[in-house]
Amino acid sequence: MIGQAVASRDSLVQLYGVVMTADSLRGLPGVTIQIKNQNRGTFTNDKGVFSIVVMKGDQIEFTYVGYKPVQATIPKNLESNRYSIIQLMVVDTVYLPATIIKPRPRREQFERDFVNIQVPDDQLEIARQNAITAQSRILQQSLPKDGAEASNYVIRDIARSTYYSGQLRPQAIFSPLAWAEFIRAWKRGDFKSKK
Repeated sequence: MIGQAVASRDSLVQLYGVVMTADSLRGLPGVTIQIKNQNRGTFTNDKGVFSIVVMKGDQIEFTYVGYKPVQATIPKNLESNRYSIIQLMVVDTVYLPATIIKPRPRREQFERDFVNIQVPDDQLEIARQNAITAQSRILQQSLPKDGAEASNYVIRDIARSTYYSGQLRPQAIFSPLAWAEFIRAWKRGDFKSKK
């Protein structure tokens, strides 16, 4: 048991390094660094620097939008438990399919086409039923909230209750808008005594 723990500790490696562009050698911020076939990874900081604990023999995948993904393998025969890497990434060119842009129809053409459109009766009836606001309001009140709505409500409620946690709520006396309204009211004469 102790031998397995020592072997496991010896196979751990502190991987650190920097990810840069191949053409200009500038650090890439926010590059995803993931250990292949595992749910562990990290991101580079704003200078392209990263650090993560890996195992000897792990394959590391570097991905970034607009760049070709790159894989690196940690050597199995490392003497040290530290390994540094400078990873260069090459820009990936993506060709999109051609887009044909047609001119907008003239107003007369649009009105003619809109009036002459044939909507099937079953779809038209569905649209009419969906447009009844009173019915949708009743359904909204009678149906229970689903999981997403309920969790969003709870999260908003917690955020609202903890917004000023540990501090006093702001006073209107410190609000520039409140002061502007006070000065306007003073100039209008709202505070003069009425005789």
